[in-house]
Amino acid sequence: MSRCEKAIVTVLCMVYDGNKILLQDRVKKDWRGLTFPGGHVEKEESFVQAVIREIYEETGLTISEPKLCGVKQFQTDEDERYIVLLFKTNKFEGTLVSSDEGEMIWVDRNSLNNCKLVDDFMDLIKVFDSDNYNEFMYERNKSGEDWLIRLY
Repeated sequence: MSRCEKAIVTVLCMVYDGNKILLQDRVKKDWRGLTFPGGHVEKEESFVQAVIREIYEETGLTISEPKLCGVKQFQTDEDERYIVLLFKTNKFEGTLVSSDEGEMIWVDRNSLNNCKLVDDFMDLIKVFDSDNYNEFMYERNKSGEDWLIRLY
């Protein structure tokens, strides 16, 4: 049995300003709703370089000092490990813009329950915010038909 597997590595970043967080209203059909901006890590790019580039491309903001605060992962239908490195920062400059991936909006944390969020957002934000969790993992149930969310 090989100890190697194919992996896809991506990043998400929670950019925040006090009680407000920057969210993207995603237009992509497979994960619709408000979520954190991010994207794929390119070949030979560091993870920090990737999150800085992706946030700039999707928001127009230049972030600094992004802190790795967790990981999200699951196994794809093609048996690839999909890894999402979770970063956060409150250090940014520039003018906010939207991209073809979705409109960018500042959302007050107190109004999250009134927003149309991606399905796993409230579990995901626990990893961003918690000192107790550092991993969000989708696992298939015993029948293999449904996904379970595990926080570690």
